[in-house]
Amino acid sequence: MKREVVITVDGSSTIHLPDWDEQYHSKHGAIQEAYHVFIKHGLHYFCNSEESKNTSEVCILEIGFGTGLNAFISLLEAEKRSVIINYNGVEAYPVAAEEIIQLNYPKELKVNNKTYLFRKLHDIPWNENHQISSNFYLKKHNIFFSEITETNRYNLIYFDAFGARVQPELWTEVIFKKMFNALKINGVLVTYSAKGSVRRAMETVGFKVERLPGPPGKREMLRATKYS
Repeated sequence: MKREVVITVDGSSTIHLPDWDEQYHSKHGAIQEAYHVFIKHGLHYFCNSEESKNTSEVCILEIGFGTGLNAFISLLEAEKRSVIINYNGVEAYPVAAEEIIQLNYPKELKVNNKTYLFRKLHDIPWNENHQISSNFYLKKHNIFFSEITETNRYNLIYFDAFGARVQPELWTEVIFKKMFNALKINGVLVTYSAKGSVRRAMETVGFKVERLPGPPGKREMLRATKYS
């Protein structure tokens, strides 16, 4: 399948798949979307919750590690907030090294001095635990989402799979049941999607789902919480 690195509206890059007319991040702004969906309504929301007071670290599962943008911003946030993040990224089809070097996230985030950390996220071997910085630990899992079997482990899930239009099998009750099981009680899942079918699938497996204002270019997004 053809792939090309393109620049989104906010100046940050993403990878475009012309055959699917699909991108790894929003064409309206890759960095803006990541901050709005996964950091503001995910990481910040959890860190400001009562539940965060009961844990010494935040355990995050990312569904669709992709370009590493969400992981990199989470690393920067871990340093800002002096919080320990244990990050697990799942990706069946890793992004190629020649694509990684074209991504401009350190420059657009104005942290050129941390470019080596962004590269490190991608250079470390898969399926092993690694310490990336003093506050950030990463394990990348080269598996399909359907192979996730963990239970009661994560505080937060970034659900950043390709859209249901092109990969509907990733947005089903079967997958969201795995997400529900993987979360601890009071754990949270955030995603850019706001499709009715996605919300209903989440609710069917036990999530309490909120509609929230979406990032640029999207009216709404979803946040789901596991209360029991």
